[in-house]
Amino acid sequence: MPRRSTNSGKKPGSNTSSQRRRPEAPSRSSRRMKRKVCSFCTEKSEYIDYKNYGMLRKYVSDRGKIRARRVTGNCPRHQREVANAVKNAREMALLPYVGTHR
Repeated sequence: MPRRSTNSGKKPGSNTSSQRRRPEAPSRSSRRMKRKVCSFCTEKSEYIDYKNYGMLRKYVSDRGKIRARRVTGNCPRHQREVANAVKNAREMALLPYVGTHR
């Protein structure tokens, strides 16, 4: 007995009306974004001071979380220093551990 295909005689890989393909989204390479530059490297700052809480507020979200490197644009070295400075500022009660309470 001959085998019957489930495709009912159509070419393999051909799309039926219920299996239409979506148009492809633009690839990542076509949407190039400007790379963020580390603000501490451009200023050539030697030390990130934990007492400068006004500057550190930029690197803490409204919920009190330390912002990620991809968000802030810092290089790895300065992101580690920012994280340590934020933690020291929290310890000295210059920055809150959490954001606003509801």
